[in-house]
Amino acid sequence: MRKVIYHPKYKEYDLGPQHPFSPVRVKMVLELLDSLGIPFNPVQPELISADRLKEIHEPDYVDIVEAVSNGEAAKDIGQYGLGTGDNPVVRGMAEGARWQCAGSLLGAQLLINGQAESVLQMGGGFHHARRGLAAGFCLYNDLALAVKTMTDHGWHVAYLDLDVHHGDGVQEIYYTSDKVMTISLHESGEYIFPGTGWLHELGQGMGRSLKLNLPLEPYTEGDSYLESLRKITEPALAWFRPNALVVQAGADAHFSDPLADIMLTTQNYQKIFSYIFSLVEKYCYNRVLITLGGGYSFFATARIWTLLYLMQQRYEIPAELPGSWLNRWRKIIGTDAGNNFHDREKAYRKIPRKGDIERVNQAMAIRLLDAVAGDWL
Repeated sequence: MRKVIYHPKYKEYDLGPQHPFSPVRVKMVLELLDSLGIPFNPVQPELISADRLKEIHEPDYVDIVEAVSNGEAAKDIGQYGLGTGDNPVVRGMAEGARWQCAGSLLGAQLLINGQAESVLQMGGGFHHARRGLAAGFCLYNDLALAVKTMTDHGWHVAYLDLDVHHGDGVQEIYYTSDKVMTISLHESGEYIFPGTGWLHELGQGMGRSLKLNLPLEPYTEGDSYLESLRKITEPALAWFRPNALVVQAGADAHFSDPLADIMLTTQNYQKIFSYIFSLVEKYCYNRVLITLGGGYSFFATARIWTLLYLMQQRYEIPAELPGSWLNRWRKIIGTDAGNNFHDREKAYRKIPRKGDIERVNQAMAIRLLDAVAGDWL
């Protein structure tokens, strides 16, 4: 049973025409599916109240977010991460974020109620939002809300973060929980936001050795990324045996993304998604909730998330992009894209330090597994 979740109200989470976290990205996906003649029949969530977000966020933080979103004046909003370039105050943003949180919550409920085994939520992925702080384009943490819904049901949940930036908000909220394992593969915080996600961030108390971070070297290519992913996730999920897997499927590890330096191609993403579906079947009782996330190279992101939809719904991957779709978005975005659905061969220049990068990533993975081995016995 495979379900997709989406509501047109998701578009209300719009931080401005120049902001990179743009609703245009999902619009491109929906138009591409339509141009390909692929059915899109999502389940629509119902809007959740602000009080529901107080289950995972500090009440005063939620109150401030809702107030400024409604146009009310408030002092010292900077202490809540609001009014910055990353998280500007835009009227209606809180309701737009609550719509997307509602989608992730619905996804968790569909899994719990046995109404679906695989759920793709065509929004959300706000993994940087912390208990009392907006950060990294994220206002409310829909992922943490979905996870809490599952753990309240008595489940153990594994969270896998594919975004190129560390999933710090989800990790913080569940840092001491023994019911939640978080796994994040990301470009090293030495080079990009949020500057966290180090090997030593293993969790505290009952959550010790359940928070796994693999900071990857800049210019990591697909083979090294996949090797690192397999080396960590296979033993982690085999040991933890979660009732469900939650995946944040950010598309910003693509080589063309302007905010990071990991070198994945669309072909690599296809292998990654295929591998994740195999993990779900093997270790997670066939239950998975996948959200979107980052992704700021618009043509690449649209293709990656379309690829994810096609694979989750078990459609064939097309060889070419529809000309009408390409021409329309070339004019809107002002950049070009090839005619093929997948990246062309040798789509970027080879990195001369490839061997060093692979060795560093492999050593990091081994160190991480060594650090948790004693607690996993």
